[in-house]
Amino acid sequence: MSGNEQKYINDAFETNWIAPLGPNVDAFEQEIASYVGVKGAAAVSSGTAALHLALQLLEVTADDIVFCSTFTFIASANPIVYQGATPVFIDSEPDTWNMSPLALQKAFKDASEKGKLPKAVIVVNLYGQSAKMDEIVSICNQYGVPIVEDAAESLGSIYKGKKSGTLGKFGVYSFNGNKIITTSGGGMLVSNDLEALDKARFLATQARDQAPHYQHSQVGYNYRLSNILAGVGRAQLEVLDERVESRRNIFNLYRQKLSHLKSIEFMSELPETLSNRWLTTILIHENEFNVTVSSIIEELGKKNIEARPLWKPLHLQPVFNGVHIYSHNEQNVSEYLFKRGICLPSGSNMTREDQIKVIDTILNLFS
Repeated sequence: MSGNEQKYINDAFETNWIAPLGPNVDAFEQEIASYVGVKGAAAVSSGTAALHLALQLLEVTADDIVFCSTFTFIASANPIVYQGATPVFIDSEPDTWNMSPLALQKAFKDASEKGKLPKAVIVVNLYGQSAKMDEIVSICNQYGVPIVEDAAESLGSIYKGKKSGTLGKFGVYSFNGNKIITTSGGGMLVSNDLEALDKARFLATQARDQAPHYQHSQVGYNYRLSNILAGVGRAQLEVLDERVESRRNIFNLYRQKLSHLKSIEFMSELPETLSNRWLTTILIHENEFNVTVSSIIEELGKKNIEARPLWKPLHLQPVFNGVHIYSHNEQNVSEYLFKRGICLPSGSNMTREDQIKVIDTILNLFS
């Protein structure tokens, strides 16, 4: 917590605005929209809810397909299934670890030849790093298919002068407890289409029609963010740039102390971009010491230090068994990243002493 959250929480209690509407919700939406440079935003209960609403607004139905990054958390794809649609997964590329424009082009070519284009493309920006959005936007524009930019992990990142999450038809942020800023649980849908955002708010409040009684002409959801949690978000947003600086400093110290090891590769940063470095992530290549991802995680665990592998690609998840995957090249890049990658402790309030403990543990394995 930043220390200023209680002010906004007290305001909510003192004015008796407790429900999923109120001054904090309105202000949080306006402040996020202003920060990222879009016309509007809708505060909801989670990033997943925001993704689901985006697909609803794009009228994704059971007869549709949706292209989606495979190298991501399952929440990026679950809303496709909520709509009864079929996901088609797109591999990563090695520069950003995000959606491969080459694989995306292959998928579009096949879809075009079959006469069934996707209804949308969900592009995920992993670990704070933006995908190659210029290339991806160009391909999607060529086929007239809208982009939903899943920026759950990349709030505060910048792609060629634009804030991450603002390059598609819709952008999505998450304020889950592990994100760079948090409302404990929450999310935001952003867009320059204010009419669509008004409809999102309507759907997110059980799609209640304008009537003196409770009347509903379509199915809605209980997706709005509470005024209390929106207050927490407002205080968190005030320190977002400090959080980005802190995460980048943590990344830089890891790189300074570990980059001399030839078998360790750090996630790169595209030219003309700035990553929020939400998590510091590395690849462990084959080495003479037989140090592996599992051996690092095990050794850190002995010292009560948590580390995890990178995301398991969605096309390898049992729940998506049989779903089609378009690979970047002969070798599936996302599978390689999963096999070789690890997330290191990266919390914004991590002390230098704690970080050195992680670094020394890794160095000892390579000595």
